[in-house]
Amino acid sequence: MLDFTWKLFSQTGNVDTYLLFKELEQEKNERPDLQNDELAEVDFPIT
Repeated sequence: MLDFTWKLFSQTGNVDTYLLFKELEQEKNERPDLQNDELAEVDFPIT
């Protein structure tokens, strides 16, 4: 998710996208297990 958000920001220069990126980055640093949750969601999407 971080990669996508950063790529979107770098292509558009949208400030809101950058702020979202920083928020996701901070959340990832506070909860290192979050990345594993994201990967599990990709494998088994919640419907």
